[in-house]
Amino acid sequence: MSSDVAIDVNALAINVSVPDALQWTDTRRGEEFTLTTITVRLLKDGHLAAKAYGRPTAGGRGAYVSFPVPDRPELAALVAEAADRAASLWGAHLGLGR
Repeated sequence: MSSDVAIDVNALAINVSVPDALQWTDTRRGEEFTLTTITVRLLKDGHLAAKAYGRPTAGGRGAYVSFPVPDRPELAALVAEAADRAASLWGAHLGLGR
């Protein structure tokens, strides 16, 4: 790639599995969902944005739906630890030995 081409990275994302003990349920349009993953995005301005995803608790082939991540200290800690782990993996990939 030519050095005169500007690279515009809008966000970086990581997907985090929510441990069973931290999973929760939420309801949308009368259907209950169990939230099992969180997608964390590092935005261009340096802020983090997180969304939780889950499937219908009743099972079946329902949609994979996003929800806000509740303001709970243990979930905030999970997101922070996941971000640290991702940074470590990226550093190792670059040979930074983080």
